[in-house]
Order: sequence, then C-alpha cells, then structure tokens
Amino acid sequence: MSWQTYVDDHLMCEVDGVHLTAAAIIGLDGNVWAKSSTFPQFKPEEMSNIVKDFDEPGFLAPTGLFLDGAKYMVIQGEPGAVVRGKKGSGGITVKKTGQAMIIGIYEEPMTPGQCNLVVEKLGDYLIDQGL
Repeated sequence: MSWQTYVDDHLMCEVDGVHLTAAAIIGLDGNVWAKSSTFPQFKPEEMSNIVKDFDEPGFLAPTGLFLDGAKYMVIQGEPGAVVRGKKGSGGITVKKTGQAMIIGIYEEPMTPGQCNLVVEKLGDYLIDQGL
C-alpha cells in the first residue's frame, strides 16, 4: 500500500459523518511521505520543533505548535508519543511512530476525540508494523 493510500483511505476517511480537514505522514527528518491536497505548506523548522517536543516533552508548551505560521495552543498529549494542539474551533493531533509523524488537522463539527482516534489508530498500526 502506498503512503498516499494511508492518507486518503485511513486519515481522510469519514468518521460518524465528519472527516479531517487535512492530514499528512511526514518523516522524522521533515520529508513529506504523503499528504492531503489541503495540508498546509510548512517551514522545516516547524517540523523540527515538533520532533524536538517528542524528544523533550514540553518544548512546544511555552510557544505553541506552529504549522504554516498558524499557532496551535499545545494541550495535553502523551509525552514522547502524541502532541495535541487547539486553535479556535479546531486543532491538530500528531502521533510519532518509529520513522514518521502522522498529522491530522480538524475543524468542527469533528471533535478532538474523533481526530485523536483516526490519527492515533493509524500511528499505532504503523508502530506495530515496525514503521
């Protein structure tokens, strides 16, 4: 299965009548493996800061998580495994696997819990596959 298929069929899928607004699988080195057409452009340092938060939990808390200049307030996550952010009526979930980050961005009516479920389920599957 191609990485794009994971994004299209497993991240951008419909859940209870709603779906993510954007999603991507990005290597820990910052290279894009696959992304939805709606995924925002980002600066390399924005990805390296997310990776740094996995290595140093709490790194993003004082400044926020930025993606294409948009600031997400960092909220509870799982140190070293999941970073979650909130911006207005939407937010972001980032799940770290052995080699990549699974990123999902949502807006209402999708809930934070639905976003977490979609992103973390795929992340857990890829971790089980050694990826």
